[in-house]
Formats: sequence, structure tokens, C-alpha cells
Amino acid sequence: MDGEKIQKVLARAGLGSRREMERYIEAGRVKVDGVVATLGDRVSNTARLSVDGKMLAKQALEPVHRQVVAYHKPVGELVTRHDPEQRKTVFTRLPKLENGRWIAVGRLDINTSGLLLLTTDGELANRLMHPRYHLIRDYAVRIYGPVGPEMIQRLQTGVDLEDGRAAFESILPLDEGRAANGWYRVRLREGRNRLVRRLWESQGVQVSRLMRVQYGPVPMPPGLREGQVHRLTGGEIRHLLNLVGMEAPPRPRSHQRS
Repeated sequence: MDGEKIQKVLARAGLGSRREMERYIEAGRVKVDGVVATLGDRVSNTARLSVDGKMLAKQALEPVHRQVVAYHKPVGELVTRHDPEQRKTVFTRLPKLENGRWIAVGRLDINTSGLLLLTTDGELANRLMHPRYHLIRDYAVRIYGPVGPEMIQRLQTGVDLEDGRAAFESILPLDEGRAANGWYRVRLREGRNRLVRRLWESQGVQVSRLMRVQYGPVPMPPGLREGQVHRLTGGEIRHLLNLVGMEAPPRPRSHQRS
């Protein structure tokens, strides 16, 4: 049968990795045109796919031009498509797509600002978030309360939280000499929910400001204001693909004069 493998289509739509989608298929959770799918099945672009009884939108399944953008998220916006309370979401500010949809690489909570990567490629988004690749997440954080060397040592050695042990890879003071309300740049390599805040709060201090400033090799673009979008170049996207073991498209040939 012509067409693409089901797990590839589902991964591209952002439902999970190809391996995760293979497990969905093996468990009988995926149907094609109302029939339970089997591993190895291929689907045409006219097929109707459902997962756990929920029909998937055609727009999410269509092959799309791979794009990645950096968005400067303000405080007060949610990283969700639909909010029952009708609060602002990041998706209302993004460039319109002819087909496909934007998929967020991780989340920032409503009170956190800064760099949010989004892509039209669900498999790329999933890999960029996966713990296996250990991509860095750097944050600028302002702490209300005294921070001493012993506290910093504990936070870098490891702290037991309700969902397991965690630690910052590095903590860099950004305004040396301040006894309280100081800024720090901290680094993690995992994306557990509210982890930066929970680590600091475990030491009896409060996070008064939190801003993500880098994700993997992508820093916050200089001069990018809150609510603005920056498109990554082809070279930057190829670098991301290489980092997470995905095949990058060939570089365009430069035309030389004879």
C-alpha cells in the first residue's frame, strides 16, 4: 500500500515519538477508517485516523513545511490551545499557517516569561523535549530572600522533591553583592513541571521573577520583545535536527559563475 507509516504520521502530528506511537498501535488504540490498525500499516492522505476513539483533524496529519520559531512569551499567557476561562494563549500571536499547526516545545506556566520554541514538526518537538537528549534549559530568576553559599551548594548537589531528586547543573549570580532579591542564571537539563520554582522554594526562598533565556542551542534572540516571533534559519533548524538524531535536509547548493 502506498502512503506513510501510521507511526510517522502520528508522531509528526505531535502525539508522541514514533516508538510511542508504535506502542499505541500494538495496544489497539489507533484506528484507520474505523478499523483497528496494525503495525506496518500505511495510510494515504485521505485516511481518517483516530486515537482512543478521538478523530484526528486532517490539518494535523498533513505533511507540512518544517518551521521553527522563537517566541518571547509574556507573563499572563498560557501555552495551550483552548482555555475554558478564555485567558490569552500564545497561539493567538503566532504566524498563520496554510496547513499544519504550531506545536510548543515544552511549556512555560502563566507566571513565567521568556523563550518558547514552537515548530510545525511534532516529532522534532517531541525529541527536543525528551530527557534522552539532555538539552539545556537556562533561566534568569530573581530570588526574594537571602541566598548563601551553602544553599547554592545544596541546590547543585541535589534536593529531594515530591517527584524525585533534582538539582541545578549550574547557578551563576548575575548581580554579585546583593544580600536579597538577587538575580541568578540557572541551568537544568530536564523539563519537570515548575522545577525551577520548586527547587528554590525547597530552600525557604521565593521566586519573584522567572524568565527562560535559552533552550538547547537557541538563546533568546537579541532585541526580541514580548509577544514577538523570530523565525529560525535553515541552518539553525538543521543544527536542532542533528542534535536529536533526525535527518536534516541537504543544504541548498550555491550557484557559482562559470
